[in-house]
Amino acid sequence: QVQLVESGGGLVQAGASLRLSCAASGRTFSSYHMGWFRQAPGKEREFVAAISWDGLSTYYADSVKGRFTISRDNAKNTVYLQMNSLKPEDTAVYYCAAGVVFGVRSVSRYDYWGQGTQVTVSS
Repeated sequence: QVQLVESGGGLVQAGASLRLSCAASGRTFSSYHMGWFRQAPGKEREFVAAISWDGLSTYYADSVKGRFTISRDNAKNTVYLQMNSLKPEDTAVYYCAAGVVFGVRSVSRYDYWGQGTQVTVSS
């Protein structure tokens, strides 16, 4: 089993950067592909980015491609989401998730979820 805890959210102005972290417990972290999702008020949870278990493959939603970068450090059991050039429409609760299938955009394909961290981007 994997437990996930996100951190790094906050309130920033448009154009700023934030780096989210997701710390995982459990010895099997490196066995899982990881994903970041976000959920804005009144909207469904949506896929943001994914990274393979070894960090060699990444996959992004079109809305964040070129602005966000996902990475992981298996020695630290942590996955990151570097967010640059933030826009007000990026405002949401951001969740990390662990799964056994790489690159899937569906919420239901991920096995473990964190509690989320709030990101608010003001205009």
